[in-house]
Amino acid sequence: MKDFFKYYKPYKGLFILDFGSAVFVGVLELIFPLMTSLFIDELLPSKDWRNIVFGAIGLFLVYGFVSLLKFIVTYWGHKLGTNIERDIRNELYQHLQKLNFGFFDNMKTGKLIGRLTNDLMDIGEVAHHGPEEVFVAVMTVIGALMIMLFIDVKLALITFCIVPIIFILTIYFNQKMTTAFERLFGNVSTFNEVIGESIGGIRLVQAFTNERHEQKRFESANEAFRATKLKAYNYMSWNSSIGYIAQKFTLIIVLILGCYFVLHGHMTNGEFVAFIMITDILFKPLQSINLIIELFPKGIAGFKNFREIMETTTEIKDSKDAVTFASTPETISYEHVTFKYGDKTILDDLSFTVNEGEKVALVGPSGGGKTTLCSLLPRFYDPINGRITINGDDIRDYTLESLRQQIGIVQQDVFLFSGTLRENVAYGDMTATEEEIMWAIDKAQLKSFVDGLPHGIDTIVGERGTKLSGGQKQRVSIARMFLKNPKVIILDEATSALDVETENRIQAAFKELSEGRTTLTIAHRLSTIRDADRILYIEDGRIAESGSHDELMARRGKYYQLQLAQHQ
Repeated sequence: MKDFFKYYKPYKGLFILDFGSAVFVGVLELIFPLMTSLFIDELLPSKDWRNIVFGAIGLFLVYGFVSLLKFIVTYWGHKLGTNIERDIRNELYQHLQKLNFGFFDNMKTGKLIGRLTNDLMDIGEVAHHGPEEVFVAVMTVIGALMIMLFIDVKLALITFCIVPIIFILTIYFNQKMTTAFERLFGNVSTFNEVIGESIGGIRLVQAFTNERHEQKRFESANEAFRATKLKAYNYMSWNSSIGYIAQKFTLIIVLILGCYFVLHGHMTNGEFVAFIMITDILFKPLQSINLIIELFPKGIAGFKNFREIMETTTEIKDSKDAVTFASTPETISYEHVTFKYGDKTILDDLSFTVNEGEKVALVGPSGGGKTTLCSLLPRFYDPINGRITINGDDIRDYTLESLRQQIGIVQQDVFLFSGTLRENVAYGDMTATEEEIMWAIDKAQLKSFVDGLPHGIDTIVGERGTKLSGGQKQRVSIARMFLKNPKVIILDEATSALDVETENRIQAAFKELSEGRTTLTIAHRLSTIRDADRILYIEDGRIAESGSHDELMARRGKYYQLQLAQHQ
């Protein structure tokens, strides 16, 4: 709770306005039963119509003020909750941006979306209703009980005996609902995962005619979601029903005993009516507490999920003494680097050095560790053992931002945002001018394609670039790299989705861009790396062979066999 309440600090004024208004509403609600008693016992017998009218006008003005306070509580109170919800969501998203790839490898997208949306909406509701509703409810109960004691002690004490029973039952069902809603959030995450995978892979689903399978998966997740939700509502319904019957039972007891006391001269008619009205007011805050109890488990479950992610620390972060990398990378050295995914060794005591401006190609069978090797350089992962240095300094001594700014990556699996071509290309340099964007498009062999579009570079590419072909998406990704203009280039099967003619043009552009820059190229199509200064054959996380194309061909080893296999 201490962690939760710290989010109120920036909005102290808003909280005081909301909280203060709610308190005034609770206090003023207690006036009407007392005024009713006054009307019946004092003003009505006096037959003074003038005082009756003035009293009614005064009461109306009080309730006009109450309505204004209720508006403040409803609007500004929700504004407080919404502001806190926004702040928590911003903090969560900012933290997600810092987490390393290992976290996202093990966390499904649907679960993260649920944490950022549904969970936080419930937190916002609790932030608004929680403190004020509980305080006002407790204050109103105490105020109502004091007035009841003032009117008639015996009848008040009898009423008091029933209220604790309701509280005990409320606490019991609150615990049950908390557990149920925690399970419900787990099912919501699973539900989101199934939807995200099915819709995201709809082309694969339809291509393999597995619609029935996906429908069954969806129905199973949907049924689990329904069952858990019904269980939560079951506890909620018991709580509501028992609270209702307890309230009506109390009112009936008050009616019977009140009539008895009036008939025997222990209460006036006005006191009897006021007592009934106060009894009704007594149960309103209990209903408010029930509302909070319905919201509270959802909010707590959501906040626990939020804290779970916030407490996840990232292993890939700047060291305390990290410095900005601003020099030219003259040497990049992998020194006895070992890396594992779980228990599986991907890179095994691997060592090599790349000099400034050198073009090094990485080849070998799939799963040999080529992509992982390149992912270690921008510190998407850190090695288990060994280190990577630039100019003799461990890359962990540099800030992540300055290190990654020096490295341009064109990946095999291209990700495009759902905006325009312009926005996707400009992602390489958010400050780029129109001329620079068009230059990058031209270098990536996209100009003729863009010129043929009705809206040019302002054409919408669709979610994940669905409106573009594989080759076009690759070229947009390549244009980003041209725009970034880095000192180190990593090409992970960068031209694998292109036709031979376009690939040849882009290879020429790559050659122009890589002049004076260090280049690491992962390639399965060996024809693209003949001009590499050095070729490393990576197999089982080790360098099996190293040399130029001619040297490796003369050696007639693994690289030679791979060349023969591709030309058969």
